[in-house]
Amino acid sequence: MLSHALENGVLVLAVDDEPGPDEQNLAALISDLVHVHAPTPAVIMLGGEVPDPVIDAVVEAHRRCRQLDVLISVATSSAPARRVFQAHATADGGALVVHARVDTAISTAYATAD
Repeated sequence: MLSHALENGVLVLAVDDEPGPDEQNLAALISDLVHVHAPTPAVIMLGGEVPDPVIDAVVEAHRRCRQLDVLISVATSSAPARRVFQAHATADGGALVVHARVDTAISTAYATAD
C-alpha cells in the first residue's frame, strides 16, 4: 500500500495503484512518516489512476502536516488528479506542490532543502 525511502535527502512515499482496505489509514501513515522525517521534504508518488479516497487521504495528510513547515509535493501522471490537487492547494494557500513527473518533484524538493 505505502512504501517509503530516502532519496537524495528527500522522503519519497510511493502509494500503490490499489491501496486496498487500508486506504482509510493512508492519511495517518503519510502524516506519521512526514512527522518522523521532518524537516526533510517529502514527495508522494501516485500512479496514473488515482482514486478519490487516495486524493482525500493525501489532502488530509497534508493538512495534518501543515504546522511542520515541510515541503510536501505530489507527483502523478494523472492530469485529472493533478487538477484536483492544485485546486486543494489553491484553497489551502498553495502549500501543496503538484508535479507530473517524479524526477522533477524529487529534484525540486532536493533543491529547496539546501
